[in-house]
Amino acid sequence: MKKLSLLSLALASTLSLTSHLSVASQTTATTQQAKAAHSVFQSKKALAKNIAKNLKQLQPTLQQQLSAYSLAVSADKLVPKDAQSEFDLQQHNAQIRSLKGLPEQGDNLLQLRLAHRNMLNDWQQGEPALVAFAPKGDDKHWDVVEAYDQQGRLHLLDAYTLPDTPVFIVELDAKKTLTEGLAIMRSVLASTQQPTLQSKYSIQDEQPLSTTVLKQIRLNDDEEPWISGAAEVYAIVTGVSPSRDEPVLDIIDMPYLDHDGENYYPNQVLIHWNRYRWQAADILLMEQDDNTNYKTLASKLLEVATAVLRAIPNPDAQGYAIIPQLTNEILQAMPDAWFTNDDDYVDVYYTLREGQTYRNYAGASNNARVTLEPLTIDPR
Repeated sequence: MKKLSLLSLALASTLSLTSHLSVASQTTATTQQAKAAHSVFQSKKALAKNIAKNLKQLQPTLQQQLSAYSLAVSADKLVPKDAQSEFDLQQHNAQIRSLKGLPEQGDNLLQLRLAHRNMLNDWQQGEPALVAFAPKGDDKHWDVVEAYDQQGRLHLLDAYTLPDTPVFIVELDAKKTLTEGLAIMRSVLASTQQPTLQSKYSIQDEQPLSTTVLKQIRLNDDEEPWISGAAEVYAIVTGVSPSRDEPVLDIIDMPYLDHDGENYYPNQVLIHWNRYRWQAADILLMEQDDNTNYKTLASKLLEVATAVLRAIPNPDAQGYAIIPQLTNEILQAMPDAWFTNDDDYVDVYYTLREGQTYRNYAGASNNARVTLEPLTIDPR
């Protein structure tokens, strides 16, 4: 009874500590998110106005770049590079990169995309087009989308009804942004997470790898606004190191998962079990959007998870029950903005076990269904 009481007190201290950490983390991150959201929104708005006014001159370039199989073109092919341009693309790109925790010098992230391939023929035949950009805030609360015509006049389009007229959308290149962002997150996590004992084995000591493979996944059809485009989803696998009392966070890109309401069969390895204690791990599914600073996100994930473990005197006394605590504290530490139209929380899977099969398995929020199967990979 005394041992149980001490453990209960330890858990209470853990919750108190991580609660304070979550509040402080949310306050700072929410402020950063608001600044980033405003800046990215203003950049897209300014570029949309600039392109709309010059759409006639840009038409030959767009005609050459666009097809039914490629509806997007990088903004650096559309905006003059001279410093006297009404829209200084390099300056805006550097600012966006800085806000997202990416190197300021790098590929352009802004692009122009035709909203739907069915609009391509009408536009090519000379029908005037509008240039739009996504509103700020929670996409579930959007009513209208702002768009400019070639005379610079503002039009308000229904957020949930695809327009009859051709519409170009100014946005961030989500695939390029996510690829760079996840690389930054992995770099931040790798700089603080030491290799596990298993990863130190020499090739002569190699044992078969125990993994869990994602065979099928489907996201619910959530009727997102037409301007949002394809999703860019990634997974965060959370657990505890087998060799020490430290969290392990792995970032998994899911570049094939473009649309909700469709089944995907990736056959992708999600969990390498030699990296996790107690044969258990959680999976968080997240969707990339415009305003997250990836360096800050990775640091906060690690900060919160580490605080939880360090506040527990003997993690082995709780076993794999600790892992949902880690995941829940990570979720609580995220600012409210990350549950709206920023890096959206999609779903979470708690306490997945090594060697288990999960068929058409719903996440805790019922936003995703997956089929997971164990796979043993033999060494060469």
